[in-house]
Amino acid sequence: MSTYHPLTEVQAIAYSRQIPNLFQEGSDLASQEIGDGNLNLVFRISETATGKSIILKQALPYAKVVGESWPLTLDRARIESEALLIEEALNPDLVPHVYAYDADLALTVMEDLSDHVIMRKGLIEGNQYPLFAEHIGRFLATTLFFTSDLGKNQQDKKIQQGRFINPELCKITEDLIFDDPYRDAETNNIEAQIRDAAEQLWTDHALHLEVAILRQKFLTSAQALLHGDLHTGSIFIKADSTKVIDPEFAYYGPMGFDIGAVLANLILNFAAQEGWSKDDESRAAYRSYLLQTVKDVWTHFEANFRSLWNEHGVDRVFQTAGYQDYFLTNLLQDTVGFTGAKMVRRIVGLAHVADIDKIEDAAARERAQRLALDLGKALIRINRQVTSIDELIAIVTKETAVERGFAL
Repeated sequence: MSTYHPLTEVQAIAYSRQIPNLFQEGSDLASQEIGDGNLNLVFRISETATGKSIILKQALPYAKVVGESWPLTLDRARIESEALLIEEALNPDLVPHVYAYDADLALTVMEDLSDHVIMRKGLIEGNQYPLFAEHIGRFLATTLFFTSDLGKNQQDKKIQQGRFINPELCKITEDLIFDDPYRDAETNNIEAQIRDAAEQLWTDHALHLEVAILRQKFLTSAQALLHGDLHTGSIFIKADSTKVIDPEFAYYGPMGFDIGAVLANLILNFAAQEGWSKDDESRAAYRSYLLQTVKDVWTHFEANFRSLWNEHGVDRVFQTAGYQDYFLTNLLQDTVGFTGAKMVRRIVGLAHVADIDKIEDAAARERAQRLALDLGKALIRINRQVTSIDELIAIVTKETAVERGFAL
């Protein structure tokens, strides 16, 4: 296997037998193709006798949702494996272990997380994860701080940055988040019942200005190594464990983009409770949990980030009195703006979220869509004025209670 080709399940088993120190020689292995994404093949290889298992993730040279007419670089597999190794070095308990990477096959071999569930699925089911905010806050703080000019030798950072030039996948983000939703683009995926809301979005020039500012930051602000696609579908979770997966969109960008991705997906599930909660009381309770989690994610992130800065800051000038507060205020504002942008694209852009799309009742789904769109727009509009995470919570609460007129 010296040149690239997509693996079959039989070939995935044969490949797994070659990996040192994983399976017993000659043991019976089984393969299951479990990928549900658009960009990769994912095989679970398990040893019948012991139950031991691993994951083989192979990048495809095109997006499955479109086909070979949408080619994609295979180098993203290298980017993903290198990002995972960096993240694992900083947070060994918060990412899957990488056993091997094969550049010829664009293949990463990693820990199987079958005892976890995808967080999006868990939230749709109404589960609560009391350790998530602490876990993801710590993950964000350590990865963003230690790959930035604040916590990494600045010459070494520039060298590392060069290894994460990711133009093709960044282009997907640039188009699908910061351009297409704000015009009548062919790639948009808009349900007929909210077409009017989409058309209003396309003519909201004040909103477009804020989106342009956010887009410029995404294009030019190389603050830290980002995961690049940190939604709840990129997080495996159980009661006492959180694992971040799939950093193939990793690149050096604005820190608030990753934090905003996490918050956006929590708030999208908040909006989706219109279709998942059984009654007003359960809806209010779960929405309260989600909003508290949003606040706690930022609180844990900020506390960890400040502590790391105070203990491990590498730049004397950045220790200037007042600069840390200035930096974090600006980071919060970026976070709020990117939160809103990530929400808007999930309602009118190409790729939606199951939290809302799988609501069977059409009227409830429409209410969730309109609420999510309203919340996203409100956060984009206010992002440059925010000075506290409580203001984000207040905006979500107000938009839900006043504009939508149904119970929290």
